[in-house]
Amino acid sequence: MKNKIVLVLRLLAAGILLQTLYFKFTGAPESKLIFGTLGVEPWGRFFSGAVELVASVLLVVPSTQILGALVAIGVMTGALVSHIFVLGIVIQDDGGLLFGLACAVLSACLLVLAIQPDQVRAWVLYGLSFIKSEAKTAE
Repeated sequence: MKNKIVLVLRLLAAGILLQTLYFKFTGAPESKLIFGTLGVEPWGRFFSGAVELVASVLLVVPSTQILGALVAIGVMTGALVSHIFVLGIVIQDDGGLLFGLACAVLSACLLVLAIQPDQVRAWVLYGLSFIKSEAKTAE
């Protein structure tokens, strides 16, 4: 049952992230407004889209789902901070839809991590061992 819940959460988050890519990569007026207001149009829009695409792929692949959740959490935290402090909750009369979608992705990814603490621990230990080995190589 736990695996099914995690799968649904991963697919939900990846689906939302993938759905927004069309607007970012085609330069939809709403996306241009958002990233223009943040002062990072167009490169911020393309970079954000690319990172969201990577997060989506990582979320869908079972062996990289933890990394995907972490990447998505980072991107969605940035999106929510931007909404709260710069953009506002409602963008062009969307009723807060974009803000809500960012909250949904963030929540889904946090739950993916919370439901699988052993896998999170394994990824952290792997990352630490990788950093240690790279530090030794650099010496």
